[in-house]
Order: sequence, then C-alpha cells, then structure tokens
Amino acid sequence: MRIAINTRFLLKGKMEGFGWYTYEISKRLVENHPEHEFYFFFDRPYDEKFIFGNNVNPIVLSPPARHPILFYIWFEWSVARALKKHKIDLFFSPDGYLSLKTNIPQIATIHDINFEYFPEDIPFSARKYLRYFFPKFAKKATEIITVSNYSKKDIAQKYSVSEKKIHAIWNGASNLFVPISKDKKQIVRDNISNGKPYFLFVGALHPRKNLIRLMNAYSAYAAAQPENAYDLVIVGENLWQNKGFKVETASSVKDKIHFTGRVSLEDLADITAAAGSLAYVPYFEGFGIPLAEAMKCGIPIVSGNLTSLPEVAEDAAIYCDPMDEKSIEEALMEMTNNASLRAELAQKSMERGKLFSWDSAAEKVWLILNKYLGK
Repeated sequence: MRIAINTRFLLKGKMEGFGWYTYEISKRLVENHPEHEFYFFFDRPYDEKFIFGNNVNPIVLSPPARHPILFYIWFEWSVARALKKHKIDLFFSPDGYLSLKTNIPQIATIHDINFEYFPEDIPFSARKYLRYFFPKFAKKATEIITVSNYSKKDIAQKYSVSEKKIHAIWNGASNLFVPISKDKKQIVRDNISNGKPYFLFVGALHPRKNLIRLMNAYSAYAAAQPENAYDLVIVGENLWQNKGFKVETASSVKDKIHFTGRVSLEDLADITAAAGSLAYVPYFEGFGIPLAEAMKCGIPIVSGNLTSLPEVAEDAAIYCDPMDEKSIEEALMEMTNNASLRAELAQKSMERGKLFSWDSAAEKVWLILNKYLGK
C-alpha cells in the first residue's frame, strides 16, 4: 500500500519538536514495514539522511510552506494533487495540518491547541490560520493522534470531536539520553557552567515556555543564597536575539546564567545527564519532551503544574505554579537544599523514564494507520 507522510519539518540542523517527532516516528514506520511504499512530502530540498529506506519515495512540493498563505496553497493544492497523482492510500501528518480537498483517509497528530488559549504568543496571520483551520482539520481527520490524555480531552471538548476518534500516545525520548558517570558530569559542567551544578532549561525560546518568569525567579533564588545556588543553563536559540524576551537580572547572578544556543542531540543528551535538575515551567504544553529526556537520565525535575506536565512527570518532580515567580523560586530552593528529596526524585525519575519509548510510540501509531490499509 502507498502511505504519504508530511515531512516538511525534517530540516537538517533546524529540528525542533515537530521535526523530531516526525523523524522518530516516520523512521520506525519505514524500517519496520518494508512491505509498504512511503511517499515523503517535503516543501524544500531534503537531506538524504531523512530517506530511511529503499521503500521511501521523496517528493518536493512547492511552495515552501512557511507562511499561512503558503500553508493553504501547499496543503490544499500541492498535497491534494500529489495524493491523487501517486494514488496514495493514506496520508499521515505528524504536525496536524491536513488537506481539506481530498477524501482519502487522513491521520493527524495534533500535539496541542495552545493557540486557542494564548493567541497573543504567535503572529497575527498564523493565529488566524490556526484558529480557523484546526477545528476543520480535527473534524476532517479520519483519526487523531495526540501526545497526552490532557490534549485528548482538550481537543475533544474544544472542537466537539468524539474522544473515540482521538488516541493519546505519549512521546518518547532518544536512546542517547542515559545516565553518565560522575567524571563525565564534571567534564560537561567544566565546559558549560564553570564546573558548577546547574538547573537546565531546554526548549525553543517562545513565550509559552515561560522563560521570563523562570529567569526572574532564578535571579531571586540565586541572590538569596549566593554560596550554594545552582547555575542556570539555557539550551535554545540566543535569548537576546529575541525582542520579545527582555529580562533584567541582578549583576551578581549574570555570571551564573549560561546560554548554549542550539546544540546537537548528542551534546544535549550529555548536558541533560550532567544537570543537577531540570527546571521546566511552561504554562501550556501538550507533552514536554525535555521531561522524558531528563527522566531517561535519572534527573530530578522542577516542573510547572499546568496542562499535561503532571501527567508526564507524575511523582518525579517538585511542582510549582508557572504563573507565580515566587512559587518557582521556592521550588528551585527546595530542590537545591533538600538532598534527600533530590535523591528520591532522581530514583523516581529513572524508573518513570522507562515508560517513554519511541519504539512503543511508533508501534501504537502504526496500529492506527494499519486500520486503513488494504481496504
């Protein structure tokens, strides 16, 4: 059978959440099911490393879909034509966008619908597109995959879609995320935090990641106990190049905050495993892959208590109100000063991390796709 996959987020050197999800799931689908033909729809020239087997037919469709007008053209015209031309039996879209002009079965992974609650966090044109089309995509989809039970209920309620049509399949974390030795931890810390233990934040520097409140809380925390405060390491694009992020930090703590920029997956795994704690407090999240990555490494977690995060981290985290800087500060303080709790959370983190597997996620996705093949 012929399965088309929207692979427009497979971008060499520019992979974010949608891209990694597409990579981990589609790679396993291709490798585990050589009996089927896969058609990868790219919106620009692709890297050969994303062609995971001889059963993959890469197709570049124009125009590059990076603006709402181009989203519409790409999905409603280019994708619709390609589905017909190549006699596709099933279309799988890992980023949730579908074509409303085709009647073949379509499976969409809708990770979350944060734009419905915090529209001011995204540009006006993208906001209008998402809020107009995603209710239509949810109704058009033959089945919907999402990444947490929280998102499943949210999508069902917001878009009046039956929960029977929506399947919650947790994300995984790369097998590169494993505990490391004390010696290797120290080498990593020497390289990025002047040799000191650190809180780690990982994520695209986007308003909903709540980095401004985290940094404000961290500044108060570090100023209150300068002798034994952890440093703060931020993995993502350079904060100061984003005009929306302006945080004034006390001069006494500026040398404790370290920006790495974008790093390779291999380096991220080491940086995560060397952390004293993950500090992850977004105010809206469909899943939160950094939580799973930290748990794979046995790292204790400071987490926000909203949306899907308690579902994912469960008892491996200290929780705080992400909208309250004092609450975040107190959680950072508790993590630093309570060694026995820190050890307990690390153990629980290690155990819970076993639940998050891309192999398992891909197998569950396949069971849904397979229902519409051979009919």
